[in-house]
Amino acid sequence: MISQNVLDRLSAGANLLAFSHGIDSTALFYILEEAGVKFDLAIVDHNVREQSKFEVESAKELASKFDKKIYIKSVNLGKSNFEKNAREARYEFFGEICQKFGYENLILAHQFDDKFEWFLMQLGKGAGLKELFGMSELEKRERFWLVRPLLNLRKKELQNYLDERGLRYFVDETNLEGKLKRSFVRLNFSEPFLDEYFGGVKKSFEFLEADRQNLLPNITKIDDEIFIIKNDSNVVRGVDMAAKELNVLLSKAQKDELSTNLAKQTSVVLSGKIAVGYANEFVLVTPFCKAVMSKKFKEKARILKLPAINRGYLFANGVQIENISKFFSK
Repeated sequence: MISQNVLDRLSAGANLLAFSHGIDSTALFYILEEAGVKFDLAIVDHNVREQSKFEVESAKELASKFDKKIYIKSVNLGKSNFEKNAREARYEFFGEICQKFGYENLILAHQFDDKFEWFLMQLGKGAGLKELFGMSELEKRERFWLVRPLLNLRKKELQNYLDERGLRYFVDETNLEGKLKRSFVRLNFSEPFLDEYFGGVKKSFEFLEADRQNLLPNITKIDDEIFIIKNDSNVVRGVDMAAKELNVLLSKAQKDELSTNLAKQTSVVLSGKIAVGYANEFVLVTPFCKAVMSKKFKEKARILKLPAINRGYLFANGVQIENISKFFSK
């Protein structure tokens, strides 16, 4: 059930499973156990349903039975933008646990139905390719990986897996009401469509994923403000995406300026805020910063062939430049 790429990733470090005790995460719990993957649990109680207390207690019993650590957080959120705020609260908690206790992989129980729901919801917003296909098996974050082993399986398959084995799980009844945006899309659009056309949709996603690899920029994010982008036909779009994460929107004129400079093999500062350093096969994108650098740092940066335009920022922020030099020292 789990791809070799995912198994290789999960064998490379400590793993934390984002758990809810619903169908998806409970099935994933036992699938991981059967595969011999070691992991611990984290669960968030949103305190909006009486049943959630039983879910947390059952999760604690499951963790104890299988000798796993479990991290629990209780939150109380307002009704406004509940789905968004609940999602942010969960990911903030999971991220804190990963960072504090050294988990290298955060395992998520998203399955094919979730992937298709996301696609439809983004399509309705007017999204681009990156947003439409936001879910992938392996996704690198700053301090850990997001791992989604179930993206090729439907929710019905996971429920059958649990029912056939008589394994306990909980059903969130609010997901069956269609009041929240995501459940509305699921009940009225994605689920009926997949019931009829699952095979074709799955094949389409495979083709689209292959196309995406060729169309999307190759971006390596070192931390929140350092981006290394492969200098190919998608480099301008890659710089534009990095600039947005740095809260700078590039105009068409700036993109044209960037394209011209990179064609001339020169670096450029955009909006006085973004430093785009040319380095042959890659470009380095950071905030622009002037700084009086030490002789030792300047010599090391020169030897490592780091773009001069980015050095002020790297020095001022104490960045370990050896960690990024492999891209530029060829």
